Amino acid sequence: MAVSAGATTTSALWYRGPRQVELREELTPPPGAGEVRVKALFSAISRGTESLVFDGRIPPGEFQRMRAPFMAGDFPFPVKYGYAAVGQIENGSDVLRGKTVFALHPHQTAFNIPSDAVVVLPEAVPPLRAVLAANMETALNGVWDAAPGPADRIAVVGAGVVGALVAYLCGRIPGTDVTLIDINGSRAELAGQLGVGFAEPANAKADCDLVVHASGSPDGLRTALELAGDEATVLEMSWYGDAPVTAMLGGPFHSRRLRLISSQVGRIAPSHRPRWTYGRRLAAAIALLGDPRLDALLAPPVAFRDLPARLPNVLEAGSGVLCQPITYP
Repeated sequence: MAVSAGATTTSALWYRGPRQVELREELTPPPGAGEVRVKALFSAISRGTESLVFDGRIPPGEFQRMRAPFMAGDFPFPVKYGYAAVGQIENGSDVLRGKTVFALHPHQTAFNIPSDAVVVLPEAVPPLRAVLAANMETALNGVWDAAPGPADRIAVVGAGVVGALVAYLCGRIPGTDVTLIDINGSRAELAGQLGVGFAEPANAKADCDLVVHASGSPDGLRTALELAGDEATVLEMSWYGDAPVTAMLGGPFHSRRLRLISSQVGRIAPSHRPRWTYGRRLAAAIALLGDPRLDALLAPPVAFRDLPARLPNVLEAGSGVLCQPITYP
């Protein structure tokens, strides 16, 4: 097999089987026409989706829809997966060279990518915090789907990264009463840092105008339905992979005329789809990361070389990790 002149060796994380990961060396050619070379500074594990990839729980019917933009391989295994990379452009046009950018690329020390697939970070967004961009994009799309209004009483069930970001965005709408709800009482500190209220499920305010569910648990969905007021919307942002989920749609669900809808970042919310592109939405999400309070979502970074050994603990449901950044040599 011929090797391109000027090719360099890079290292990438691969999911090679259920709960099995490894770092693989790859020969990366020089950037082609319209491409740039990005040297990774940070990336982040998307705990919700990547735990399903790690366990081999992507349903066969979703193999194509769940492909990340620049992943390699095919589900279920082996796959090079991930979509939260921040790096510095090493070579490209004079306009881009040296810029720090975000890209929806898997975990890899350096990579080539089309120049129109990177977003230059605003000065107000430091590289480490920028690994939250994909999560913020999901949260932003969810808020568009939910359509909260001023003075609404809003509950967000599930204080993971996406739920916390949804609560943060809703809390910036004038007059809203936003409560982040979680079974882990220690998340109260996070809620306070983000400027919203906190409650455990048994103590949460009911009769909400809007409830967003992002806990990834059927019990959380039950809580969300219980907290919704008459004719309110319950927005489901959790994705369960191949796990069956029982939703309590008996009792007062119909008589209270509740509205249960889904949100998924793969498509722009219908309210914005005629005017917004994916690039515009991603750039907007990155711009929303200028608030230093969002650093509360970041765990201490893990070195890329240590990722195969550390990843099982990071992805454990009880690990307590919110967003797990990765740092590169």
